[in-house]
Amino acid sequence: MILSLTSIASHADKLSLERIHADPSLSGPGVGHLKMSPDGSRVTFLRGRSDDRYQLDLWEFNIKDKSTHRLLDSKAMLPEEKISDAEKARRERTRTAGFTGISDYSWSPDGKQLLVTLAGNLYLVEVAHTDKARQIVTGDVIDPKISPKGHFVSFVRDQNLFTIDLASNKETQLTTDGKGTVHNAEAEFVAQEEMDQTSGYWWAPDDSMIAFKKFDEAPVPNAHRYEIYADHTEVIEQRYPAAGDPNVLVSFALVKPTGGEIRNVDLGKETDIYLVRADWSADAKEVVYQRQTRDQKRLDLVAVDAATLAQRNLLTETASTWVSLAPRPHYLEKTKQFIWESERSGRNHLYLYDNQGKLLHAISSGEWGIDHILAVDEKAGKVYVASNRDAVTDKQVYALALDGSTADKPVRITKVDGWHEAQFSNKGEVFIDTFSDPATPPQVSVNHADGSLITWLEHNELNSTHPYAKYKDAHVPKEFGTLTSADGQTLHYSMLKPLHFDPSKRYPVFLSVYGGPHAQVVTRAWGDFFGQYMAQRGYVVFSLDNRGSSRRERKFTDVIYKNLGKNEVEDQLVGIDWLGKQPYVDAKRIGVFGWSYGGFMTLRLLEAASDKIALGVSVAPVTDWALYDTHYTEQFMTRPQDNADGYLDSSVLTHLDGIKSPLLLIHGMADDNVLFTNTTRFIDAMQDKGILFNMMTYPGGKHGISKKSHNLHVFRSISNFFDQHFGVTDVEKK
Repeated sequence: MILSLTSIASHADKLSLERIHADPSLSGPGVGHLKMSPDGSRVTFLRGRSDDRYQLDLWEFNIKDKSTHRLLDSKAMLPEEKISDAEKARRERTRTAGFTGISDYSWSPDGKQLLVTLAGNLYLVEVAHTDKARQIVTGDVIDPKISPKGHFVSFVRDQNLFTIDLASNKETQLTTDGKGTVHNAEAEFVAQEEMDQTSGYWWAPDDSMIAFKKFDEAPVPNAHRYEIYADHTEVIEQRYPAAGDPNVLVSFALVKPTGGEIRNVDLGKETDIYLVRADWSADAKEVVYQRQTRDQKRLDLVAVDAATLAQRNLLTETASTWVSLAPRPHYLEKTKQFIWESERSGRNHLYLYDNQGKLLHAISSGEWGIDHILAVDEKAGKVYVASNRDAVTDKQVYALALDGSTADKPVRITKVDGWHEAQFSNKGEVFIDTFSDPATPPQVSVNHADGSLITWLEHNELNSTHPYAKYKDAHVPKEFGTLTSADGQTLHYSMLKPLHFDPSKRYPVFLSVYGGPHAQVVTRAWGDFFGQYMAQRGYVVFSLDNRGSSRRERKFTDVIYKNLGKNEVEDQLVGIDWLGKQPYVDAKRIGVFGWSYGGFMTLRLLEAASDKIALGVSVAPVTDWALYDTHYTEQFMTRPQDNADGYLDSSVLTHLDGIKSPLLLIHGMADDNVLFTNTTRFIDAMQDKGILFNMMTYPGGKHGISKKSHNLHVFRSISNFFDQHFGVTDVEKK
């Protein structure tokens, strides 16, 4: 059901910050970690409890009888949940630090069992008897998996790799040297944070072998980082590789799941590399890994014979700026071929190769690009992909022919404009679609591969019983438009006009910015509750995706190379100048807010244009790119020793004299991503120059400041800072 916003009642209930952060969720009954059973008969998912949306239980939807019920109650399984520091760090990397309960689960290949992770403990659950969950491993377990054939469970504990033979229940420790700075079968910090690498080991499809990463972080500087909490301070020794610093020493090896000899793979003479990810060919005869150079201008896809360890280079990607990391190659089971993603044409497209590395043909092409592969149906000769081909602000599902005959003419599967997150069954016959738009909360359906509806999993109609029902009459419609950058490229923006908008009035502006690579904020999707809150209080809420933002062509992204903040700020100023010319905008009351890269952008914008920007709120900002991690920073800036002028010009600390407008600086005092040092250096430099500013810190706060009370406090601090300086009156708030 799509919400109608044609008329907004003057008496409508407006959002409050307390309600936004309270239970139940305003989005309705949310579902996450959606997975389809191997036989396609049911869909499982994690859902927050009605009394605590952040405590996750495991649920299932039976497609045949259309029934929904809870499979596993996390509270009943473990009433008192204690999470290790290692697990807390992992959740911070995966942006799930605010959640408790069941953190992950997977199906056995035969669909009869589920492997469930709860507070670092592993449980094996018979689907037919879920009341008899069997705990098979206790404590501090990370990255558990059921092997592809279902004979083993594998996991990492105490920096070593283990397996359990499910037939005999025998536990085997496969590596023994994991301790101190040496880690087996794990992804290092920058791989987790920047390479989307959630695992450090990969099963052969026939259960015969495990390929795993080993790394030694001894070369990485040991930063003594202070985590300040309300009642104590912890000194954390963190191996944090800042730009230009040494990275971990990485190696790659194979081992049988029953133990025995560990065979090392030769990664080449150059040791200062990134082992991006690995996978296996469909016949399990070769393991394939991706090796990226430290300067990130070259990526090699290398095949290793599992029996002899002989290697051959399948393909090489190069770029004059940086090579974007590709997902794993998708191996076809019926032919000796694989599908590869590449931006070599300036857009991200698919290419079909044979297993010897010979390019056969392009599967997709043209002035559009794909987001990623969703599934391959070899029998039907189709590849399903996600893309914004029809609208940059949307995400849709498309089908392409494996033979390349529809390369520039993909068939659109999802029909409704907006945002579709799809998850296909293994063979691509059916898919789960999570759809939303700015007026429609997430709706989850199960569909045939042609897009036709099988059944609703969560229709989530915005009816009288929906948590958002009492606020829907005050819901402000989101408008979309485009502007033009200095070099002629198209910039997309979104805008919320104030509740009870009067074109004869002039309103203050709440400009929410991110602006960094790998992100897109202007999307036709549900969920901008804080933006709604500010619009309902009398603000024009505006966001713009500047050059460098994701899901665009390389011409759009590459302009930021070697000088972060320059072109991004220019584009945001295009938006600010446009806003200032609108008859309903008070050009003297334009304020900017941003978090993380957005915090960096807020400071750079104030430095560049305090004459146009009346105030700024910067949360967890990078203030000097020499303080941020190697892989992310060097991708765009190269190393400080190779680009000293670029680092100097990109640093917030270089341009402090430009900050003339009021500033509120916010940071968590235990942030292990954008280290608190970024803020302390900024504080010191501002004080040396005698520049006054406001500040709010959060004891124990990580990068997301995810503690419930703190998160509410953050957004109240932001809104109050805007209200106080812009003189937003009670009349405007009503």
